[in-house]
Formats: sequence, C-alpha cells, structure tokens
Amino acid sequence: MSTPLLDAIQIETSPNPTVSVIWLHGLGADGNDFVPIVRELNLTGCPPIRFVFPHAPTMPVTLNNGYVMRAWYDIMGPEITNREDEKGLRVSQAAIEQLIAREKSRGIPANRIVLAGFSQGCAMTLQTGLRHSEKLAGLLCLSGYLPLADKFAAERHSANQDTPIFMAHGTVDNVVPFQRGKASRELLQSLGYKIEWHEYLMQHSVCEEEIDDISAWFKRMLA
Repeated sequence: MSTPLLDAIQIETSPNPTVSVIWLHGLGADGNDFVPIVRELNLTGCPPIRFVFPHAPTMPVTLNNGYVMRAWYDIMGPEITNREDEKGLRVSQAAIEQLIAREKSRGIPANRIVLAGFSQGCAMTLQTGLRHSEKLAGLLCLSGYLPLADKFAAERHSANQDTPIFMAHGTVDNVVPFQRGKASRELLQSLGYKIEWHEYLMQHSVCEEEIDDISAWFKRMLA
C-alpha cells in the first residue's frame, strides 16, 4: 500500500511554473510557517515558481515529553545528534521523494526543483537532497544540520555533488547550536561540496539580511 502524499500549501508566483521549491518547516510548525517569505524574497525577474509548503505528519516528540506535534522525525533528547531517529528520518525522506516525483509528473524536471528547509526541515533537505539520484537545482539549508552524519559518505549520490548549497545559521542559536551547523558545513566541504555559507547574529530564526541573501541566491541560481 503506497503512503498518501503529504498535504501541502501551494503558491505559484505566475501561471505555468517552470521551477518548483519544496520548503520544509521546522519542529512543531506547519506549512504555513514560511508562506509569508515568498513575497519578502521579491523574486521579480525569476521564472514562474511553484512553492510547495508541505505539512509534516504529527507524532509524539520525546524531547517534549511525548507531546504530539508536527515533526519530520523524533528528537530523543537535548543533544540532537545522540540517538537519532533513523527510522523517522528515512520515512520522511521517502515522503519528500514523493513530493519531488509529483513535481516531475507536473512537468518540472529535477534540475529545476529546489529543496529548502528550516531546522528539522533543513536536516530533511540535506538527508533527501544529497541522496537523490538526479541532479536538483539547489539546496537551501537554514539553521539546521546534517543528520545521520556517520552514514552520509556511504549513502550520498554523486548526482548532487555539484548542486548549489546555501547554508545559514544564527551565531547565538539556542535550539540547533551554531557549532553543530558549522560542523555539518565542514563535513560537507571535506567531501567536496561547494557551500555558500552565511552566519548572522540571531537565535533560531530568520532575519532580514538572510532573506536578502536567499533572494540573491535564488536569482543567481535560476538565472
């Protein structure tokens, strides 16, 4: 029995999109979280884009005393990379692969599909995008980290070795420590990935300067 496609909010900047951006929210949020950013990015001059903001499934989250909330995978404790929820990560990876497949079925080739995410969504962007078997347009990775880092070198797919990767992190992040994001960047760089790295004086959030940098990245990538 196939898993049903995740529910998602969809916004098209103009009719007949030729680019898709699948944007994954963080723990406890939902697809609405990054909808307002579409306007703020001011992507005038870019080709028509379909933004897809899926809602993660609901599950009990161990760190939050088993409280049921939207999550891409369980967080077992305050040290996010200890006792990782490998099964949950892989289930969500498969669900995101289904969203990529749907965009392809709607006429958007893989190399015009961007995966984006914040926090847990960033972890899922790296988990899925760098294992994907076709080249994607780019990976936008905000305030997160590379999960299952010890398995990554063996599982990554060469198709996305040269895919543009934008990584950004707040230097005073109190949820995903800055050093965790930096360590992920360094691991990826050691394996030959080209990372556009940005850091901002902020906590676990998004700031105006970051939105400007993301906008510039989109415009360069989609030119």
